[in-house]
Amino acid sequence: MTDLVHAAQITRTFGTGEASVQALTGIDVSFPAGKLTAIMGPSGSGKSTLMHILAGLDRPTTGTVTLDGVDLTKLNDAALTNLRRDKVGFIFQSFNLLPVLDARENILLPLSIAGKQPDQAWLDTLIDTVGLRERLTHRPSQLSGGQQQRVAVARALAARPAVVFADEPTGNLDSKASAEVLRLLRQAVDEFGQTVIMVTHDAGAASVADRLLVLADGDIVHDGAAGSTDDVFDLMRKVG
Repeated sequence: MTDLVHAAQITRTFGTGEASVQALTGIDVSFPAGKLTAIMGPSGSGKSTLMHILAGLDRPTTGTVTLDGVDLTKLNDAALTNLRRDKVGFIFQSFNLLPVLDARENILLPLSIAGKQPDQAWLDTLIDTVGLRERLTHRPSQLSGGQQQRVAVARALAARPAVVFADEPTGNLDSKASAEVLRLLRQAVDEFGQTVIMVTHDAGAASVADRLLVLADGDIVHDGAAGSTDDVFDLMRKVG
């Protein structure tokens, strides 16, 4: 199985001298294509820092990150921006939809920015998968939180990125909407062959993943199958 994202000896230090904080302490980790990986850990464990570095939103202090065969640490800011546009999809806790655009325009935004025409058949598949056919002309303010996040999922998949990074994608949703979004992410992996890396604090969300990474104090302390929601709870209790 091909590793789509690979991090080698990643460290990340914030600040200098006595005030410095080491958020990551030398992480080696790979993510195979076509899998859903959840990343968990206590607050301050480094999970968001790791995801930002893997996605090219932040640079490691030392170490290398390779995404779809490209060494991110060798790219300048402009090249990093282009790589994120072409190869990466993002889903955020706060949806990050543009309020002046309707649902369809928000879904197509990454393609519009890149100056690319949508694949209409793929777009139709996505819209039907996320169940938004009747809501395409609605602006975010006219949609529920769950509907807004489904728009965000469709937007992340619209350009068929190499990998989708989801940062607490169910954090602002009720249990029903959370279940819908997690079903969509699972479907994207199982039916569309997508690769998803998801940071979450929700044991239920983690349990839908193929694999669970747990961070503590800037290091990976667990890397294995996610198991059930109860399994994840037990594991997180042990980590503290």
